[in-house]
Amino acid sequence: MPKILALFLFPLLALTTVLAPRAAATPPTKAAVAQPRPAVSDEQLEASIKTKLTKSKIGKDGFHFKVQRGIVTWDGTTNIGQHKGAATRMARSSGAVQVINNIKVLNAGKDTVLRKAYVQP
Repeated sequence: MPKILALFLFPLLALTTVLAPRAAATPPTKAAVAQPRPAVSDEQLEASIKTKLTKSKIGKDGFHFKVQRGIVTWDGTTNIGQHKGAATRMARSSGAVQVINNIKVLNAGKDTVLRKAYVQP
């Protein structure tokens, strides 16, 4: 008798778990989407970036930045592509919530001839 009961209950249990309505993922509320508050004030963030910029090699590129509500915006030009990334990392490590990097990398080697690499068999 228990085997017969198990044969009828097991498929019923399997169907209820498969066909049960799943909880729909609720969209994030406006409070959850809002930007996080900066951990440091704009003045502290600006002072930290200025200090790091004067000690760094990228300080010679003459980049300009502004800080507003924890968001750092970079402007300027450079001949070295890595300096653009270094500026972003510098702002993040100083406590920026977001970094907008408008630094343009000039193509200093525009006239250089690029050679294709060949792999010999």
